[in-house]
Amino acid sequence: MSADGRFADATALAQAFAAGEADPAEAMQAALDRMERLNPALNAVIHPRPERALAEAAASARRWSRRRAGGDALDDLSGVGVPFDGVPMAIKDLGCEQAGEFHHAGARFLAELGWQGTLDSHLYGLLSGAGLISVGRTNTPEFGTTITTEPDTYGATANPWSLDRSPGGSSGGSAAAVAAGIVPVAHGNDGGGSIRVPAAACGLVGLKPTRGRVSTAPRLGEHRGGFAVDGMLTRTVRDAARCLDIISRPAPGDPYIAPPLGPGESFADALAVPPPSLRIAVSTGNRGRASPPVRRAVEQAADLLARLGHRIEPDTAPDGWFSPEPADHTIVVRTVGMATELAGWAQRLGRPMTPDDVEPANWWSAELGTSLPASAYVQALEELARWRRRVMTFWNSVRDIGATASGAAAASTPTPDAGRRRGFDLLMTPVLADVTPPLGYLSDPTDGARRIAELATFVNQANITGQPAISLPTALDADGLPLGVQLHAAHGGEHLLLAVAQQIADAGGFISLVDLP
Repeated sequence: MSADGRFADATALAQAFAAGEADPAEAMQAALDRMERLNPALNAVIHPRPERALAEAAASARRWSRRRAGGDALDDLSGVGVPFDGVPMAIKDLGCEQAGEFHHAGARFLAELGWQGTLDSHLYGLLSGAGLISVGRTNTPEFGTTITTEPDTYGATANPWSLDRSPGGSSGGSAAAVAAGIVPVAHGNDGGGSIRVPAAACGLVGLKPTRGRVSTAPRLGEHRGGFAVDGMLTRTVRDAARCLDIISRPAPGDPYIAPPLGPGESFADALAVPPPSLRIAVSTGNRGRASPPVRRAVEQAADLLARLGHRIEPDTAPDGWFSPEPADHTIVVRTVGMATELAGWAQRLGRPMTPDDVEPANWWSAELGTSLPASAYVQALEELARWRRRVMTFWNSVRDIGATASGAAAASTPTPDAGRRRGFDLLMTPVLADVTPPLGYLSDPTDGARRIAELATFVNQANITGQPAISLPTALDADGLPLGVQLHAAHGGEHLLLAVAQQIADAGGFISLVDLP
């Protein structure tokens, strides 16, 4: 525990609550005090809710007191129905709707209306049901359509490691809040790297779950053509696993769900057993896609995995992984999605949207999407499905390598089936192609779009395929700022990503998080 009452992660804080070594109300007050002190410079939390948070923390304190009196508080949290009861979190102001809380998605017209959520989303119900308490909603670029957090409406969020640098996006406000130690975990979502990019920029663990793992009920079905999925930004792998266990519960009517774990199993189980020796491809792209510092970070992580017993194959990626082929099709899906988003708001507000309502890039995107015929959207999805099927032959199915912690243990012993694993188990790449850029670099009206395309060359693939991918904080650049590396697994392979991530962390492969004064 630090001098100001902060704990290493959410798990440690909940364990302290269970043992009576910390009090949820006091921990919440410490989080709010830190937010009040640091947020003016960071601009991470744009809709704070201190009074509600303190009231909810007081109720949590009473629940923990009753559990301890009844002998139900266990150090490992097993058997406790609300594993993170009283732990502070933050919610990205995009999705994860909360009844009665501001919800502006970075948009000017919603801020001017003072728009508030009218219901609790399925996701927020799961988070609050696990006892997590929101300190407020965090900054996001307008409708989450870029990888830096600099909306016109609420201004830029700064990176806690260096206030003149971007925290990434679109979950940049959430990442900044976690990296600065305001909260140990925060909600985000990822439709084009929007969890992994800010995790890399802020030195965090950022897991993008498998498509269909986290429900978008009740408002949405297939979120942005299936590209987007909600998740969490965390300081540790164990928090990432526990959070995924909380949020990966489907709702009735979901269009599809990710491959489930076995009965009684959890993602946290995956951390208890070392993974088997895996075949891991490593790629930093071609034609100079990654800068020298980024390539070195990937090479160092690959060397560590080799020392841990994995089989590393450098300069290897799925056929077509870096092809420009999907780009035109993803533009169709994204622009039609933007047009649909604004049309939905026009219907809810009872008036048409105008260029004065949104930022120019998003207005342009919506106009393009509106101009396209429905057949173009369907064709784009079909073309992306063909590309997806081609690249997915690169990976072994998670069933081939043990889909559970117990399966991983069994897979470490050679079996007659081992020879059938002809594909790769994981792919390692950079997250960003270069070091974390300064604020203003990616939002430049002239060159920003080109710079984003160059920097984000490693993240969109997993959104198109729907695979799980995780950003890990394994290196620092020459200025002492975080660099992230990224692991991809086959569909349903979050357990494998988490097990290997924990293995890297246990081997000392993670950087130390910034400790702001």
